[in-house]
Amino acid sequence: MSKFIRKNFALKALADNSYKALDEGAYDSEEYNFSTHTPISLRQAILSCPHAPLITEIKLSSPSRGQIVDETKINIAEVATTMVRAGSISISILTQPHLFSGSIDKLANIRKIVGVPLLMKDVIVSETQIDAAKRIGSDCILLIKSIFDQDLAEASIETFTEYTHRKGLQIIVEVHSEQQLHEAVEMNKDNKNNLIGINNRDLDSLNVDIHTTKRLLNECSKGKNIVISESGIKNAKEIQFLKNAGADAFLVGTSVMESNDIAAKIEELYLSL
Repeated sequence: MSKFIRKNFALKALADNSYKALDEGAYDSEEYNFSTHTPISLRQAILSCPHAPLITEIKLSSPSRGQIVDETKINIAEVATTMVRAGSISISILTQPHLFSGSIDKLANIRKIVGVPLLMKDVIVSETQIDAAKRIGSDCILLIKSIFDQDLAEASIETFTEYTHRKGLQIIVEVHSEQQLHEAVEMNKDNKNNLIGINNRDLDSLNVDIHTTKRLLNECSKGKNIVISESGIKNAKEIQFLKNAGADAFLVGTSVMESNDIAAKIEELYLSL
């Protein structure tokens, strides 16, 4: 099997999980309605942060690790509250039920108890998911550029961007290559509310290399964009490395969720600068 075919297959598997969840009605619940929620700016939260801006992630499972945390042994609401009290400027919540053990219910329930920006972390392929993001009180969504580059979503990234902005939500455009970063920077010239996420994880192989952030930012100017380094961040030394490479904020999931003391782990990371 050629490398190109393997790449398409890996991305298609991610997209197929979202289409499966859509068919199952995972994003259709009308139980929550945060239509009166005024979106909180993740961009502003990053710019005004006096320490390392951490977006910590509530992540129970992943394709690369399997189960990370046994959901029956934690209280997700308490985890979210602990994250904010410890210094997280934002919380990312997985809402994809397949492979990630996420749900829109988890995000909606966290919305009730915290006042920081919430990122709906999902493989977005349909406007139905964007509608759900608004309904459950999200402030920001993730659009994975590779999904759109391979025509695996129902519409173009430009169409989804316009639709999301009409909902009042911000967007993190996730990239993994120099070409994708260049295109995201160009796209964001007219979309000042967009942020750029550099995923240190290769979605084809699932391998992680935090040097990806440095390599891309060395090869392509980020301009005036806010750049978030995502995946594989384990300690304060790596936060310092990524900051020096040009990253403005840091999305940390597994290392926080696996910690025996979430608050202490977050404090260790955000005090690194």
